[in-house]
Amino acid sequence: MVLFLFLAHLAIGIAFTLVFVSREAGVKFFRFNYGTAALLMVAAFAFRPPEASADLAGKVAFGALVVFEAAIVLYWLTVGRVLASIRPVIVGTGIAAGAVALLGQSIAAASGVPAQLMTFLSFSSSAFLLGGACTAMILGHWYLVIPSLEVSHLQSIVKFHMVSMVVRVVVVFAAIALGIVSWEPGLGPNFSRYIFSISGIFFWQRMLFGLAGPAVLSYLTWETAKIRSTQSATGILYVDFFTVVVGEVLAKYLLLATRVAV
Repeated sequence: MVLFLFLAHLAIGIAFTLVFVSREAGVKFFRFNYGTAALLMVAAFAFRPPEASADLAGKVAFGALVVFEAAIVLYWLTVGRVLASIRPVIVGTGIAAGAVALLGQSIAAASGVPAQLMTFLSFSSSAFLLGGACTAMILGHWYLVIPSLEVSHLQSIVKFHMVSMVVRVVVVFAAIALGIVSWEPGLGPNFSRYIFSISGIFFWQRMLFGLAGPAVLSYLTWETAKIRSTQSATGILYVDFFTVVVGEVLAKYLLLATRVAV
């Protein structure tokens, strides 16, 4: 389940983030990224456990993921080959299906409207953070493919990544506060005790590698991009993406272990 959620959210995040990338990046850039998202979703389906579709919300989420996969594969097949006027419809369909999938997964993973809403915010911010980090890393590398590409495009996607980082931090701390104040005896493990127990090491690793690390690295990337050093910025983004991946995998594990969407 951890790998299924992580891979699905990474694929959805990439598709979401590509909307904010300029067309000047070129057809091959979008084809590469949409192809990557499609392959990640195939991998997610391979790891999908039976319990992921045990209820109605899970079935709706799975159906939406199928529509999402069909949309991004269709985009990959048509980008640069057919009329550009139909591509926004394809992208819009994929984004809508991805949002429905995140909502369905949130409803299936939590009980009660407040927890479900918080889980949806967590899943959405996770997808944007993963997608922003991955897309920024690949765009930085793309300056080796198109050396004449304006550095402002990298600066823009790094800004997006920094904003998604801030949003993710806010959502995580809100989820922690909700998990602590809403706990009642008999409703699962006490989250405030969990984070200070031996098992809580996973929580602190999630906070260190998944939030503190990317926050510092995204700022360093921004400072590097401002001086137009695209190669240095890309090198930092590789490390940044790795820390984001570690943090979000741990976040999925903690959700399943504690029912708190950190």
